[in-house]
Amino acid sequence: MHRLLRAHYGACELKESAAPASLTQALGAYFDGDTDALADLPVATGGTPFQREVWKALRAIPAGTTMTYGQLAASLGRPGASRAVGAANGANPIAIVVPCHRVIGANGTLTGYASGLSHKQWLLDHEARFAPIGAGV
Repeated sequence: MHRLLRAHYGACELKESAAPASLTQALGAYFDGDTDALADLPVATGGTPFQREVWKALRAIPAGTTMTYGQLAASLGRPGASRAVGAANGANPIAIVVPCHRVIGANGTLTGYASGLSHKQWLLDHEARFAPIGAGV
């Protein structure tokens, strides 16, 4: 986390404080089953223009669905950039709010997640249970 914070925001010091109520309410709603509760939270990240483009596209993947790195690259008009998309996905500083867990390998397997694949699987299972009807993994 410290490495990502430095990469995106420069030198910073973490201090214990209360999270904004809008964030805690949205996260609480998400974990209570409202898988769309995070969709409208504003985000402000550093990153390159390409990374920000990928992170914006991640937020457009509906809860309860997944997309491969190649599909995400193609949706950005860059069909040969699946590795670059994967690198940007891995550099995402706001996991869950920017749902990088919804991106999977080309063969349908779970790949890379900073918190571990068991957490990625849990998030996907959670969203599959509560996603709006019509969404599918």
